[in-house]
Amino acid sequence: MKERMVNRNGVEFCTESFGNPADPAVLLIMGAQASLVWWEEPFCQRLADAGRFVIRYDNRDVGRSTIFELGNPGYTFEDMADDAIHILDAYDIERAHIVGISMGGIITQIIALRHPERVRTISLLATSNFAPDLPPMEEKIVQFFTSAGDIDWEDEQAVIDFSVAKWKVLAGSRYPVDEQRMRELATAEVKRSRKMANINNHALIPGSEPYLARTAEIAVPALVIHGTEDPIIPYPHGVALARTIPGAALVTLEGTGHELPQGDWDVIIGAIVQHTQEGGGAV
Repeated sequence: MKERMVNRNGVEFCTESFGNPADPAVLLIMGAQASLVWWEEPFCQRLADAGRFVIRYDNRDVGRSTIFELGNPGYTFEDMADDAIHILDAYDIERAHIVGISMGGIITQIIALRHPERVRTISLLATSNFAPDLPPMEEKIVQFFTSAGDIDWEDEQAVIDFSVAKWKVLAGSRYPVDEQRMRELATAEVKRSRKMANINNHALIPGSEPYLARTAEIAVPALVIHGTEDPIIPYPHGVALARTIPGAALVTLEGTGHELPQGDWDVIIGAIVQHTQEGGGAV
């Protein structure tokens, strides 16, 4: 793994790469309120071992990337899509396979529409285009995040405890939550963060709606991966997304929630590797 800071018009992004730069590039985009650590190192290394040059990075307001005014970030989803392209530019990558989870999947859809010439394939995990009539998040999620306002974001242990509790509530029933692993990752996230409270800015980002209304126009090979027990973006969202994007393939994770459990890695990594084969798209 190699760390590299990338600067775009005064905004810094912390990036890390795995594998041989001569291999096809896979850019991993994490979801809201989560830094690059949640694309776990062994997950990234397995993709690299399969012949991919893997890049993960901290979005704005998380990890070691630039933070903005709390409560008034002033950037849009278009900016975040363009950030990804700038990172590819910094690595001299003309076209890449883009993999996004949750909010990262929203950014990935926008990239496919805004910069199709830079995209080889997209893989969309636990995400949606939020078309009308799709089911809302479960009430337990609303209640959990409502309590976030009570957290002392300067108290590292409280923030770590909150993060572990969050991943527990997002998990499905198929795999027991590895609390020790979650706590180690949450601790690593807190220790490398510029300011943990700033993760809350991700709830304030505008600008996705015009693009998500156009997902039927996506013209690059698409893979959708979704758990049947996702409590924040329910499974019908994944089904609808796969039906909307022309030619998209759907991989269903039975009993999985809004998460990347190690028990699913064989399926997820295998699907992404197959999807990103030269001339990719098939699953």
